[in-house]
Amino acid sequence: MKKTFWISSSIFVLFIIWVLTYQVIDHPLIMPSPQAVFLSLFNILTNLDSLGIILASIFRLIISIVLSTALGIILGMLSGLNQKVSWVMKPYVTILRTIPVISIIVILLILFGYRITPFVITFLMVFPIVFQAAESGIKAINRELIDVYRLEEHHFFISLKYLYFPMIQKYLILSFLQSFGLGLKVLVMAEYLGQTRNSIGNSLYLARMNLDYSAVFAWTILLILISFGIEYIVHYYQLRKLVD
Repeated sequence: MKKTFWISSSIFVLFIIWVLTYQVIDHPLIMPSPQAVFLSLFNILTNLDSLGIILASIFRLIISIVLSTALGIILGMLSGLNQKVSWVMKPYVTILRTIPVISIIVILLILFGYRITPFVITFLMVFPIVFQAAESGIKAINRELIDVYRLEEHHFFISLKYLYFPMIQKYLILSFLQSFGLGLKVLVMAEYLGQTRNSIGNSLYLARMNLDYSAVFAWTILLILISFGIEYIVHYYQLRKLVD
């Protein structure tokens, strides 16, 4: 109850700041009114074409995160179990974590075009997060626990199911939450720069070109709601797993 109260209060304060800023600036092309923004949001959510655009972007996000998560977990666990793999992977992970996002988007747009780039850039930005989470989780496991388990059970896949995955689960869930937030931002940025058809990024671009800033704010609020929704689903799944 207290948590809900403080979160609601924080959102209310943010809304008041928005209203006051709109009143001070008093220019819809700089700061649209809350009424205009919520009307645009309503139009987006009740328009079939807009819903198709939302689903298309979410589809790109899910495909990219599923692929990067699968590869990140596999290579991260191998890196945690084998020092040589860790040495080999370190330069690639460091490059992906440090290279400016805008630079790699431009390079990928030149190489792959606007259709494939949102998938590739999201994959590349999410992969290091999952990889390091899996690697850190494996390295954090008590070595004595691993030795005891190996004495009793020699099958590697059995140890994955009953030892490694349960022990690194909290690391993976945290990385999963970070992946969706970062992945969504990077995906929309790539869609915006590449003007990918049927995408939230392209809708933002068109709204900006038409000086429809209420639509820009509405799409932004929608992105925030999508992020919160995904985060809630992951937390709910985590709680269910703890209860079970």
